[in-house]
Amino acid sequence: MSSDDAQQGGTGGGTAEGRTVRVVLVDDHRMFRTGVQAEIGETGRTGVEVVGEAADVDQAITVITATRPEVVLLDVHLPGGGGVEVLRRSAAMMTDAERPVRFLALSVSDAAEDVIGVIRGGARGYVTKTITGTDLVNAIFRVADGDAVFSPRLAGFVLDAFASTDAPPIDEDLDRLTQREREVLRLIARGYAYKEIAKQLFISVKTVESHVSAVLRKLQLSNRHELTRWAAARRLV
Repeated sequence: MSSDDAQQGGTGGGTAEGRTVRVVLVDDHRMFRTGVQAEIGETGRTGVEVVGEAADVDQAITVITATRPEVVLLDVHLPGGGGVEVLRRSAAMMTDAERPVRFLALSVSDAAEDVIGVIRGGARGYVTKTITGTDLVNAIFRVADGDAVFSPRLAGFVLDAFASTDAPPIDEDLDRLTQREREVLRLIARGYAYKEIAKQLFISVKTVESHVSAVLRKLQLSNRHELTRWAAARRLV
């Protein structure tokens, strides 16, 4: 985790004396959820109380509805429709004047379309998984207070997107790929080895190989060199 990942205001920690923010973790990788829980879930130290976890869209809606946390840490790519689907089905809870549920995207992806998609869906911020535990706690408290929080590099995507009234162009080729296939595509195009991608995405090397094969088939490409050129031409790298 890098120390400069979250764009934060102020100089101190996010916690206020005697205050606790209730959080739900939504991520399809159990090991990652366990790591986040260990990093931020010591309530007496951080002021964060993890009240529930979920691994897919349906579980997320069930847990969020049952616990009504102040903040949901939401992965972008989830089985069942992704983070955007969780946001869509949580619209009433997000707009509840008495007990609003606010969402902070926490994802390995730093792709512009992922950032813009969840922000348009109602998330209050977006940080990548390289964020430190301290900065993540700060981000949680800021989002609970209604602020917007972004990793510095990602903030520009949002400003550019909402400064324009034009809808983003539709790329039919890219739309053929699943969210996970897009993640693998970008990492392959950036020169990552299969083993490195597996570690980054918490999946097996065999699963990476399967995703690459699917991407090549759907895009009608022959090898990773053609794939890299395809991604570069679309500014996905």
